Amino acid sequence: MNTDQLELFATRDLIDELLRRTTFQGVIIHALDGAKNRHWTGERMFAVHHNANLETEEASRLLDVVSQYIANRT
Repeated sequence: MNTDQLELFATRDLIDELLRRTTFQGVIIHALDGAKNRHWTGERMFAVHHNANLETEEASRLLDVVSQYIANRT
């Protein structure tokens, strides 16, 4: 995948590419409705993905650490 042209790929293609990589160890979170801007009102649905490099419990702990970090920065 050419990094100069990432904006030309669909979100699902980018997610699939990351999840295929054996070196990827992380969690992907994205808006299901394809967020078009930074601000929204009301409820928004998100999807969470991780590959076999993380067990579900590990991904959950990672998200917990990230949420605590974000909360402590404000």
